[in-house]
Amino acid sequence: MVEQEGGGGGSGGISEEEAAQYDRQIRLWGLEAQRRLRASRVLLVGMKGLGAEVAKNLILAGVKGLTMLDHQQVSQEDTRAQFLIPVGSLGRNRAEASLERAQNLNPMVDVKADPENIENKAEDFFTQFDAVCLTCCSRCVLVRVDQICHKSGIKFFTGDIFGYYGYMFANLGAHEFVEEKTKVTKASQGVEDGPDTKKVKLDSTETTMVKKRVVFCQLKEALAVDWSSEKAKAALKRTAPDYFLLQVLLKFRTDKGRDPLPESCAEDSELLLKIRNEVLDSLGVSADLLPDDFISYCFSEMAPVCAVLGGVLGQEVVKALSQRDPPHNNFFFFDGIKGNGVVECLGPC
Repeated sequence: MVEQEGGGGGSGGISEEEAAQYDRQIRLWGLEAQRRLRASRVLLVGMKGLGAEVAKNLILAGVKGLTMLDHQQVSQEDTRAQFLIPVGSLGRNRAEASLERAQNLNPMVDVKADPENIENKAEDFFTQFDAVCLTCCSRCVLVRVDQICHKSGIKFFTGDIFGYYGYMFANLGAHEFVEEKTKVTKASQGVEDGPDTKKVKLDSTETTMVKKRVVFCQLKEALAVDWSSEKAKAALKRTAPDYFLLQVLLKFRTDKGRDPLPESCAEDSELLLKIRNEVLDSLGVSADLLPDDFISYCFSEMAPVCAVLGGVLGQEVVKALSQRDPPHNNFFFFDGIKGNGVVECLGPC
């Protein structure tokens, strides 16, 4: 018998069919976490390669509903990393072209496609969702939607792929979650005296759930760190250069209305170097933090990088909605050249 609240098919219960479908993950993070996922609606903006990976992971995890929003048409570049779009879809709307395959991943999830432009969406549009995840958006759109979500208590995520580089950012507001910890036991009274008597021991056979709380800052604050302060200067040595690369690429997207393209490599490379100098100078840091060779690795979407970052981003959305396990606060950067990722907490948080 599957544990339920308020009867069989009620909003709080898990049906026998769902219990079978999600058996392994219920064993991993528990029935209550799965219930929270099942009650959550997510907005996913931008259906390129990264969007497809995130959509797949959230649909298979078992959220209640997923709305894929994208006003762009399928291009030749989309065929390199976007596996939800079938062959012969050039010229179709990206979200609508992705819908059938996305729905087939898990019929128990309400998957929808919205072909409108996010810039035309009113503030109240976002309030119907429990989490919003943006890709392929300009900096001003990212900041605007983050502020709306922050004010409305909606979990906000964003991420993008630039060649071998990828990033994600999360703003969960004041986020509460539970974490499973191994129980700490003390030696019982009456045991023989000795050096180990007073040592605290970890009992690996018993665990307990610990409630925790973490506060996130907004994206606008995280992108506007004052590197002139003494504290920031000390942190600069430990800060991943990917943070400054992100600033450069977002500025390029704002100026050109697109990301760097392989077919205009020479022109875009020259502009990237110019923007690098301008952006890092405005931030008060040396251009040496971002050596010239970065321009060789930030063109197009790389499918393996989409898979890695899409896995991390999907995982963070699931953790936030299920309120299970500590979230990444607040940036995650992935370097496909080195094959490693790093979590950075930047801003006044």
